[in-house]
Amino acid sequence: MESGHSHYARIRLGGLTIWRMQCTSCKAVFTVLPHFVLRYRKMHPDAARDALLATHGGLSLELCAVIGHISPMALYRLICALGQQSLVAVLTRCALPLPVYLLADEKHSKCLTERVYLPMIVSGRVIWHLGYSASKSAVAFTESYGEFQWAALEQEPSYRVKGALTDGFDSTTTSMRTLFPCTRLGSCLRHALNKLPDKLIGLSAPLRKGLRSKFHTLLHRCRQRTSLRVVALGQRLRRFADHVTATVGEEHGERVRKWFGDKKSGWYAVFEDPQMPAMSTVLDQAHNAMDRKLFMMKGFPHPGGSPTAFLTGLAHLYNLIPYQRRAKNAGLCGVEVEGGRVPTSEWMLNLQILTSGGYRCRPEPPHH
Repeated sequence: MESGHSHYARIRLGGLTIWRMQCTSCKAVFTVLPHFVLRYRKMHPDAARDALLATHGGLSLELCAVIGHISPMALYRLICALGQQSLVAVLTRCALPLPVYLLADEKHSKCLTERVYLPMIVSGRVIWHLGYSASKSAVAFTESYGEFQWAALEQEPSYRVKGALTDGFDSTTTSMRTLFPCTRLGSCLRHALNKLPDKLIGLSAPLRKGLRSKFHTLLHRCRQRTSLRVVALGQRLRRFADHVTATVGEEHGERVRKWFGDKKSGWYAVFEDPQMPAMSTVLDQAHNAMDRKLFMMKGFPHPGGSPTAFLTGLAHLYNLIPYQRRAKNAGLCGVEVEGGRVPTSEWMLNLQILTSGGYRCRPEPPHH
């Protein structure tokens, strides 16, 4: 419940009245701006809208600034301003529950001439965490993923993660085990399909393709089962390794058998829990989108910038800009696809409201 606190007029804006509201319970004061006024930004909202939309499409800061008739630095600072609010806080304001099952992975790329890593957590069609690290060590990744854990616990102290799917990268799996010790860790089945041909060294391409197809059928049939899925997977893996031995020789069969021994615990975790995601396709799509938006811009505008705020701002764009009209979920943003609610039907206005820090979606009334 809020009540009027005070108001004043901005002469430079043609006598525009700006209201300040005070919450009667926590006494916090909020400034209420019209939708056509950007907080602390000297740019027209239509220009900012066009520039942000072009940024979401993957154009460079320079080209986006030309489209919006603003400077590249102004656009960079606008994205950083949007990124001051954490992803967890904004998504929970949209009535999205904290994710119980995670997709966790890292993006290896370059910023200017430096090798950088973007630890990311995705659930469904929204990004819950997007970090920035100059190191791929487990300590650095634990610190980055720990930011998500801290923000989630701040929203819900009893928050627990039941399952996390990774591609098997050591730093990611180690950080997940450190932060969520009781969580079941699964290994992506699509990555397993892609890695199998690498274990069949020296074989012809058609032969490797045929064995990969047989392995794909194996995993698909195990996923279709409704009971004893882990037992069936273990039996089929042993038979497949025997088939490789009989088909292409003992050396290849032993190599595949050893690889199965290293990876099968992660595959078992996927088959044990039907709600556990099996493939990280959605996460890879988010990675590719961030690659287009960020690294086609040739790095950050200056060394003293804020990569974390900039990346968070880009993630807000990814979560809140609707999909194109020919997409599967045309006209809906990622938040709406996952069942969340946004304040208005205009994505730019939603972005301003949700990243301002004072909005929280009201829970739906009970249906009797």
